[in-house]
Amino acid sequence: MNEHTNAQLATFAGGCFWCMVTPFEEIDGVLGIVSGYTGGHTENPTYKEVCSETTGHYEAVQITFDPNRMPYERLLELYWQQIDPTDPGGQFYDRGQSYQTVIFYHTEEQRQQAEASKRALAESGHFQKPIATAILPASTFYPAEEYHQDYHKKNPFRYKMYRQGSGRDAFIKKHWP
Repeated sequence: MNEHTNAQLATFAGGCFWCMVTPFEEIDGVLGIVSGYTGGHTENPTYKEVCSETTGHYEAVQITFDPNRMPYERLLELYWQQIDPTDPGGQFYDRGQSYQTVIFYHTEEQRQQAEASKRALAESGHFQKPIATAILPASTFYPAEEYHQDYHKKNPFRYKMYRQGSGRDAFIKKHWP
């Protein structure tokens, strides 16, 4: 990654990590996206362990981006438009701590920008309920198993059925036309 010496990381938990890849993947300035687990206490957790709700990890995506081409603030805007930020119990039909929404900041500047964007969303009146998304310091990120990477490309039919069935697409269409 030498040609991208100013590349930065953004880490977002937004429920099922499969659904958090596609909104960011074909955007100029996004250099890569990895699905994985973060925020917990177990080293190198497996999908099964994370789903058991015993590791403290969240399903998340870690995005490598060039801030000169894709500012962090724009990634935050896109993030808010992929989730139900008012749901403290998970996302859509995925329930539990591992599916809760979190912005994991890597720098003090990211923390400030995340807090400002959360405040702006709360004050916008866009949602009636309070914003439940947490903002936490980034910790070790463990890439998920290979079969989870680019799941939407490897299993397009199953992915499409999952997204529709979960209620995510209907929610996004209703709240972000």
